[in-house]
Amino acid sequence: MRQRLCILGSTGSIGGNTLDVAARHPDRFEVVALSGHQRVDDMLAQCLQWRPRFVAMADPAASRLLGERLRAAGCRTELVDGDDALVQLAAHPEVDTVMAAIVGAAGLGPCLAAARAGKRLLLANKEALVVGGAALMSAVEQGGATLLPIDSEHSAIFQCLPEDRAAWPQRIDHIVLTASGGPFRQRDPGSLADVTPDQACAHPNWVMGRKISVDSATMMNKALEVIEARWLFDLAPEQVKVVIHPQSIIHSMVVCRDQSVLAQLGTPDMRVPIAYGLSFPERITSGAERLDFLRLGALTFEEPRPDRFPGLFLAWDALRGPHGSTAVLNAANEEAVAAYLDRRIRVDHIHRVNATTLEAVSPQVALDAPVEALLELDHRARVQARAVIAGLAA
Repeated sequence: MRQRLCILGSTGSIGGNTLDVAARHPDRFEVVALSGHQRVDDMLAQCLQWRPRFVAMADPAASRLLGERLRAAGCRTELVDGDDALVQLAAHPEVDTVMAAIVGAAGLGPCLAAARAGKRLLLANKEALVVGGAALMSAVEQGGATLLPIDSEHSAIFQCLPEDRAAWPQRIDHIVLTASGGPFRQRDPGSLADVTPDQACAHPNWVMGRKISVDSATMMNKALEVIEARWLFDLAPEQVKVVIHPQSIIHSMVVCRDQSVLAQLGTPDMRVPIAYGLSFPERITSGAERLDFLRLGALTFEEPRPDRFPGLFLAWDALRGPHGSTAVLNAANEEAVAAYLDRRIRVDHIHRVNATTLEAVSPQVALDAPVEALLELDHRARVQARAVIAGLAA
């Protein structure tokens, strides 16, 4: 039987790469449901190509327009709308596998729904674990779901470990997440005030959406990945380390208790971890270029500098703080990046917004807090972050 896919965020880069891998294996995969945000033209094209049974758009105006255009095109794909549309699709009985590629805390609800329904959950939405790590891991266990990381770094760690999760604590001394350093790796921190959003989004190795590109430039993306790794692999904060590796060939490493180091290497192409997640425990062709060691050149490593990437170090502060601190950090960062992309604040203001909000908002949520409490905390943090942004923009 073909694996039945629901791709949440199908019009983004991860979603597009997922469809690319699926297209290479039509005998293995069937696209049942797609979701997007506002890109109606792209979603219409996907519906006409893949003929999914269901489609949803998060933006109400985009949803109405897509419905009109689907009818005009004679496409029978059913438009699912409403506040719980993505939750419905993630838990739908006709879906086997959910690719969670929605950006931001909005992905938590659908991820929880997929986990509770026992789906194979391909997690490209790191914010779901950053905001609700305990809740999501509990839902995975209770629902009997299979959680597979899609971020290249976490997929690399996963690929270096045995399939039996019970063996992980005896194997791992610590893990090392690699980071490219982005476009600011060699830039004088004092020169960042004039950096435009287009410059911040010009990643040297990866093609990504604008929000994650800014996060990569500030290394807040890596901060969120540190938090994600803590939950995925059940590690103490000090067991997660970061090193800058500009070539993006080693995607991350496991340092074992005997001090052996296991690493996963490959070209910087997201189709590799996507294909692994789709086919686990097998491996299928991804379409990625083969790594040529004879042309590779040197692999280099650097320590992240706190003066250049202060946001990275907020990850460990939040993990050691009261439960919910990571949700506060994520909410502040989402607001700060949006303000920067709108040119209301400077890129070097992003850290100030995040640090100030993390200090000002007291989480006060229990480890087993329901999603409603986490989302209320997310809202409080956003209100505080917007106040900080307003002061910087004044």
